[in-house]
Amino acid sequence: MIDIQTYNPQWAEQFAQIKRILAKQLTGQYISIEHVGSTSIVGQMAKPILDIDIIIPSRQQLPSVITALHTLGYHHRGDLDVEGREAFGRIDNYVPWHPDQQVWMNQHVYVCAQDNQELHRHLTFRNYLRQHPEEVIAYGQLKQQLIKQTEDREKYTLLKTDFVEGILSKANRL
Repeated sequence: MIDIQTYNPQWAEQFAQIKRILAKQLTGQYISIEHVGSTSIVGQMAKPILDIDIIIPSRQQLPSVITALHTLGYHHRGDLDVEGREAFGRIDNYVPWHPDQQVWMNQHVYVCAQDNQELHRHLTFRNYLRQHPEEVIAYGQLKQQLIKQTEDREKYTLLKTDFVEGILSKANRL
């Protein structure tokens, strides 16, 4: 079953805590650490998974970033068929490892160079929805319809494609 939840302000709080840990570990190696995806949009229904994009100046920093993230308990998963976007999984639920031994919510962590097209799409989509609450409502309604149609996550994601592309088209016309 696909778990879609109403917006939870704790998502932003968890992101802020994780961002602080990542920023300290990656000092001098990144441009920005961004909360993207549906959990980053106030009022948006979402799967309770943080999508985090770590933006680096260029792919030349990638080897040192992989090493730094490994120290926190993340493992490099490759690009998962999205060119230039490197994905990271977690070794356990305590990742990012921190002296507090906190259990964190699920995360999708990606490292992208600042000129990456997928990064641009993530930020454009997020920023447009943050500025257009009527689209947030429409997207939430679509998600509710889709989870009634399928329990397959890949199919669910595919069925959202037209909506996502429509938002990106609107945003790029601005």
